[in-house]
Amino acid sequence: MTVSALAYEPETTERWGLLDGLPGDPMMWVLILSELVAFGLLLGAFVVARTVNPVVFAAGQAMLDGPLAALNTVVLVTSGWAAARGAAAARGASPAVARRWIALAILLGAAFIAVKLTEYGREIAAGAGLETSPFFTLYFLLTGFHLLHVVLGMVILGIVGRHSAPTSVETATAFWHMVDLVWIVMFPILYLVG
Repeated sequence: MTVSALAYEPETTERWGLLDGLPGDPMMWVLILSELVAFGLLLGAFVVARTVNPVVFAAGQAMLDGPLAALNTVVLVTSGWAAARGAAAARGASPAVARRWIALAILLGAAFIAVKLTEYGREIAAGAGLETSPFFTLYFLLTGFHLLHVVLGMVILGIVGRHSAPTSVETATAFWHMVDLVWIVMFPILYLVG
């Protein structure tokens, strides 16, 4: 094998088909789509279980802190906006500005975690736990899985924010927006729809 055979060949523009037009690395979009399927299945299980046992789910939902969750929705959506501003700054060749926006997105992600842990503390103090009811089993699984994605998203943003390369920041921001989207769908299903 010659050295030229091992040389890097740039990707063609049609390598990923429909995914080529999306911002960031197409492999992140494959991950995002698989994560959306996983969350969709969990939310589907929640909706089916609520249909089967509406009284238990109404009682569980009544124990949740809707205003605190609404605050967390605003915090996470604002964090997504900051990440988008960071991606725009990175594309605009302003790495220092991009780093500040990404840092704000991470800080707001940390605020989301703090608020969610406060909410968990209140729920546990009120007697809720994984085995309290089917509602709380699914609630803690869904919100815990989401919280894990918030942490992962913060790590990804932190890694790419350091150098602020446009494609890397766009890739991380795409993941962060998936985390936002999942919460925006989860919030009404868990806290509002009865």
